Amino acid sequence: MSDLDTLSVIFDLDGTLVDSEPNYYEASRQVLAEHGVPGFSWADHESYVGISTRESVTIWRERYGLRASAAELLAATNRRYLDLARTRTRAYPEMRRFVELLAAERVPMAVASGSSPEAIEAILAGTGLAAHLSTVVSADEVPHGKPAPDVFLEAARRLGADPADCVVLEDAAPGAAAAHAAGMRCIALPYVPAQADAPEFTTASLLLRGGQAEFSARSAYAWLREAARGAATR
Repeated sequence: MSDLDTLSVIFDLDGTLVDSEPNYYEASRQVLAEHGVPGFSWADHESYVGISTRESVTIWRERYGLRASAAELLAATNRRYLDLARTRTRAYPEMRRFVELLAAERVPMAVASGSSPEAIEAILAGTGLAAHLSTVVSADEVPHGKPAPDVFLEAARRLGADPADCVVLEDAAPGAAAAHAAGMRCIALPYVPAQADAPEFTTASLLLRGGQAEFSARSAYAWLREAARGAATR
């Protein structure tokens, strides 16, 4: 029996498993420019990290007074993003190693993301991560995106896991808040290190303030084994 038999692991996708935020930024910049909003900057984009695309376009409509419907903006952004994602998305090497370590131990794993089902499928297939990550939940499939706990709770349900036995990996404050609301432990690695002091990250069981630069597959695996031992003695 493995030390990890008691745990399931749920990954956020964008900024956690894969470096996809530059693609989301470029898709957003292009769509907003087409609707009369020039000059959308990377700093502007950072405020949307961790928020689903569906909710982002709703905010755009209000913030920029856009006439296009949320559905039109969502479709255009997803289309642009998919064009970029299919050829320009890379998995973080240490995250790939971590997934492979867990797969070797047959740890149940899922992806819970604010991206569309089509985007998640394309990225997992294109990076080869689909071989190990077949349980996938999009925010489009649940009533509310992060910071609501819906995507994580649905992932746990599909895995047949108790939320208390799940560990979430997240790069954004809304995701850390969602994991906490779901009653799950969280390994947080902020995509924007300057946001590491956000109050949502204080609920994380492990906060890697340096983000991906501080993440090690072996260290995370060792931490997970300790968490599993703690869960077994609860």
